[in-house]
Formats: sequence, C-alpha cells, structure tokens
Amino acid sequence: MVAQKGKDLLLKIDNAGSFVTVAGLRSRRIAFNSQTVDITDAESTGRWRELLAGAGVQRAALSGSGIFKDAQSDALMRQRFFAGEIVAWQLVVPDFGTVEGPFQITALEYTGSHDGEVTFELALESAGAISFAAAA
Repeated sequence: MVAQKGKDLLLKIDNAGSFVTVAGLRSRRIAFNSQTVDITDAESTGRWRELLAGAGVQRAALSGSGIFKDAQSDALMRQRFFAGEIVAWQLVVPDFGTVEGPFQITALEYTGSHDGEVTFELALESAGAISFAAAA
C-alpha cells in the first residue's frame, strides 16, 4: 500500500440500508483493542506473565472531528445519538479495505467561537462483531 491522503479515509453511517458519508469531517480515527486474560500462577516459567490465547473482550473505537454542514449525515448522527441507537457504520480506507459493524455514538460535541466555524466531534464504540473486507 502506498501513502494515502487523509481526506480519502471515509466514515459512513447506515441510512435505511445504504451508507451515507459523514459530511465535513477533517479527521478520522479507528482503534482496535483486545483485553488480555492473565493466567500467570506460581509455576509460570521464570515468573513471566502468561496470557490465555483467544480470550478477553475485543472492541473498536471510531472518532472524528470536522465542520458542521447541516447535511443529511449530521441529522442522522444527531437522531441516532438522542435515540441511543446502535447502527451499522463503515470506515473506508482506500487501497486497504472497509471496516464495518454496529456502533453506538458515545459522544457528540458541537463547538464554535465568535470568529470561526461551528465544529463537531464524534466518538463511537463497537457494539458487536466487526468485519473487514480487503479492497479489490
């Protein structure tokens, strides 16, 4: 994979079966995490920590920030947040693939100063299995 433009990384929200790109985003981020299960005991070799493979909880977190555009995606995010809904989201990484799964919006913040534009920040947490499809 060669270097990619950050603006080509797309975050999309499900809207009745089709995905809508979240408008106005200037930055996006995804983080994958996996909790460990420590099985170290008195007989562990050299007192080194031992972990149980395939155990623990996995999760993904998506976040983004950008400018408020009052677009269709802004309304979808606002509606999903206030309803506490879990819906499908996609993160499209050009020439790499697409991460897709159910997420819940855990934070939605709007800010603005008197001499600037209105901006927003968005945070999502996975709420089920996440899939990855490599770019064709």
